[in-house]
Amino acid sequence: MSSLRRLFAGHRVRELRAQLGISQVAMAQRLGISISYLSQIENGDRPITPAVLTALARNFPDDWALVEPAEDETLLIEAIEAANDTSIADGLLPEDTVRRGVRQQPQLARRMVALHQELRRSQEQLRMLDDSVESGAGGAARLPWEEIRDWFHAESNYIHPLDRGAEELAETLSDGDPARAIAGRLESRFGVRVESVGDSDPQLRRFDAEQGELRLDFSQPPETTLFSLAHQLVRLEFADAMNEVIAGSGIESATSRQLLAAGLANYAAGALLMPYVRFRAAAREVRHDIDRLRKRFGTSFEQACHRLSTLQRQGARGIPFFFCRVDMAGNVTKRHSATRLQFARFGGACPLWVVHEAVAIPDRILVQLAETPDGIRYVSMAKGLVKPSGSYLRPQRRYAVALGCEERHAPDFIYADGLKTGGAATPIGTSCRICPRVDCDQRAFPPAAGQIDIDPDTRGAVPYRVR
Repeated sequence: MSSLRRLFAGHRVRELRAQLGISQVAMAQRLGISISYLSQIENGDRPITPAVLTALARNFPDDWALVEPAEDETLLIEAIEAANDTSIADGLLPEDTVRRGVRQQPQLARRMVALHQELRRSQEQLRMLDDSVESGAGGAARLPWEEIRDWFHAESNYIHPLDRGAEELAETLSDGDPARAIAGRLESRFGVRVESVGDSDPQLRRFDAEQGELRLDFSQPPETTLFSLAHQLVRLEFADAMNEVIAGSGIESATSRQLLAAGLANYAAGALLMPYVRFRAAAREVRHDIDRLRKRFGTSFEQACHRLSTLQRQGARGIPFFFCRVDMAGNVTKRHSATRLQFARFGGACPLWVVHEAVAIPDRILVQLAETPDGIRYVSMAKGLVKPSGSYLRPQRRYAVALGCEERHAPDFIYADGLKTGGAATPIGTSCRICPRVDCDQRAFPPAAGQIDIDPDTRGAVPYRVR
């Protein structure tokens, strides 16, 4: 590859804009070019210059990757990312320098990209080692729920056959009341009647296959009842599809397979209530306003957040979000990330993250601009939630959920509107054991790879100095 060829691919830019559902004005603003220039590119009158190519990759990394760029374009994009990784010392390389290097020394550029990818893999392995130390597991086998959590993560939290099947099923439920429509299909297709559980029954849902009865706790919020109905319907509708997924999962333990079956049913229920194409379009329309989405689809705040993190269908991806749920003790009880942000698998997340404050303040949305040690900046939204128990004798469940994306997606994320993007960000980390920050006042313990100095004559917020 002696030079980067002139790239006339306006149709791909036009298709991308149509797929995203944005105007020429909005895309031109995101790319930093004029509307007329963008129009000329889309009409094939002008080539995509390296600067515009970089802007496309930077502003629409996941969507632009789907248009199958040529090898030299891919190398340029990956080389720019490697050259601008702020977790590597000795400064960043200007993009012009990277372009010249790719053009003049493509083999050297490929080597740089390969080394950068290997560095990222090593960092992931370090996180996994930290998880083992934190959990005390050592070389022990993973617990069943850890195995299932990792399986969903490896699948990018998107299960295509169930998602498409649920979407097609949703189109058949034409009744304006989704709960009534699902209950009607349960009875007409499977002979299952929906009844109320007794006052003394602590279960939210109880299914009796022999009697053909689904008993629900109707004292719960309507969205909980609706999800329970959807959960039961998809278990019956997609039993064969779920069994195929489980058979191909590589999971051997009987307990793990049972957990996977429950997880797949929950996934399919969410996909039924929030069909992919309609939900993705609505999310873009309201700029991912969770309250507006949950009202439109009759789901809970948490369900809508979780669904946004699953929009990873090939050719129609949503914004790459991370999603997690944190309990009152700071434990991460649900987690998924389609971004480069990774959560600690065991124990709590970084105390500087806004989600911990949200746990203590129910029904209030908090936002934060945060930066991880690798220099990537994220916009986070967190909200404390309370789930009623239905009885004074059982305590309410309190926790917080968080949803976020990389800062470059801020224009499409309504919760970034109150933040000064590009300004100062809160420095957060994954885990104190691997966080390299030496000046954090919230450290619980020193980094595993660091050394500490203790001066008996001085004392700061942390009783040692990391070096």
